[in-house]
Amino acid sequence: MKKILIVEDDVSIAEIQRDFLEIEGYDITIITDGLEGYKIAKAEKFDLILLDLMLPNMNGIDICRGIRGEVDVPIIMVTAKGDEADKIRGLGLGADDYIAKPFSPTELVARVKANLAQYERLRSRQGGNDAHPDKRANQINVGAISINLSTHRVYIHGTEIELKHKEYELLVFMASNPDMVFSKEHLYERIWGMDSFGDLKTVAVHISRLRDKIEKDPQNPKHIQTVWGAGYRFCL
Repeated sequence: MKKILIVEDDVSIAEIQRDFLEIEGYDITIITDGLEGYKIAKAEKFDLILLDLMLPNMNGIDICRGIRGEVDVPIIMVTAKGDEADKIRGLGLGADDYIAKPFSPTELVARVKANLAQYERLRSRQGGNDAHPDKRANQINVGAISINLSTHRVYIHGTEIELKHKEYELLVFMASNPDMVFSKEHLYERIWGMDSFGDLKTVAVHISRLRDKIEKDPQNPKHIQTVWGAGYRFCL
């Protein structure tokens, strides 16, 4: 049974989240205090964390920043509708996805299932099905970039860089399919596993963060290029 931690100070919202997720067979823990949520997220093993943004004693942004390097599970930020800056900050700090209040129980369950499924695929995959660039022994080499598909580690000029789950997924998928143009919708469906509830800003934020980490000049990217009106492509 998958264990999910809900850190939400609005008890009525937390109970709705719990009820619908328990129907799907998940084991739910609810914490209403930010600092307590931070401590239990680090101390116990969960398969996914639903993290509200505004919390007493410690906000969701600080919790995400504090646990991301130690907690290797999907994190879904729960934000107020319209808080674009906070959504972007949360994604930049390592949240895998976000959902805006008010949300439907159907959307909540779909987001949770999709993020868990994508995480499981990432953990179990020992190499992509797509062949292309210089790929040998479960490794993709593109210029100065080296991706080890067995260990999920990425190196630039031999120096390891830290990528979040979805950043890594994007890089592997696009590097395995060079010169192909992918729309934001296609990338969201492929990486996040959904096509019904996708907020395409999520894709743009992750592309931007990935460029910051792998490109010599992120403002003039060599590898991840924008095809205006169509999407993105990976160039060798």
